[in-house]
Amino acid sequence: MKALRFSRHGAPDVLEYAEVEPPPIDADSALVRVHGASVNPSDVKNVAGHFAQTTLPRIPGRDFSGVVEQGPLAWRGKEVWGTGGDIGFVRDGTHAEYIRVPVAALVRKPAGLDHAQASAIGVNFVVAWLGVVDYAQLHAGETIAVIGAGGGVGGAVTQIAKSLGCRIIGIDRQPVDASSPAGKRIHAFVPFDTHTVAAVRSLDGLADGVDVVFDSVGGIAFETALGLAKRRGRVVEISATARRRVDFDLIDFYHNETQLLGADSAKLGVVASARLMQAVARGFDNGKFDAPVIAHRYALSQGRQAYEAVAEGTPGRVVIEP
Repeated sequence: MKALRFSRHGAPDVLEYAEVEPPPIDADSALVRVHGASVNPSDVKNVAGHFAQTTLPRIPGRDFSGVVEQGPLAWRGKEVWGTGGDIGFVRDGTHAEYIRVPVAALVRKPAGLDHAQASAIGVNFVVAWLGVVDYAQLHAGETIAVIGAGGGVGGAVTQIAKSLGCRIIGIDRQPVDASSPAGKRIHAFVPFDTHTVAAVRSLDGLADGVDVVFDSVGGIAFETALGLAKRRGRVVEISATARRRVDFDLIDFYHNETQLLGADSAKLGVVASARLMQAVARGFDNGKFDAPVIAHRYALSQGRQAYEAVAEGTPGRVVIEP
């Protein structure tokens, strides 16, 4: 089969478009023909050497959508999707014509999504679900502030929060497109600047802050995130953009009884992620979530170009279609 593979870390030009042996399967695994596999910023960082757990040589790629070709009879011919913090890191990933997946990780793809759309869901929705539902335990009637609402993870958070019956405050450097999945769901937009905390607390009913803050930016946004939380509010962090170490007033923090939560979807392998992908699939099947817009599509042979587009910050979702 054809695959993208890297034997050393570096820029996207270290990726080889190579002929490799299809992965063998056993009684506990299935062979999935990949029809769509998105390229995430974490995939670019993986190739660049940001993840110590990655073993080489390696086929990268975390998200996929495809059809089961070999495996248990009940699964053959079924359209499936998935993601995992192990595939592309310690087991071969999705930027190939085929991927071997444990049977326990197989999840039916939502019927309303094509393969390209389905392949652009995994990483964003899994970390959003992990932080919002599992860790922060956001529930109906609460208010959530989403820092980075215009991004892929932020957009997933807004959709999940809306499905739970919550009020959503979108925060970003630029206004969120009102026609986007996130833009259609936020109740108020506040620019990310030195006045963000005051602006959010000036909104009706939010003088004391919000129940939950989902900070998809981190680092430079960390102090703002803490400042938005009401007493006993929950703050979820998933990144450390531009600044790994942060300072904050510890006395204010404990007087406010703030709960600080880190959410790392890379800790969830493809099997552990299946539970979350099933929950997300139900949301799509029930019409609660909108399909992502695919901005750029590449053949597998154009894999380097796909990675370069993501590395350069090209807006929109990038998908490889083997």
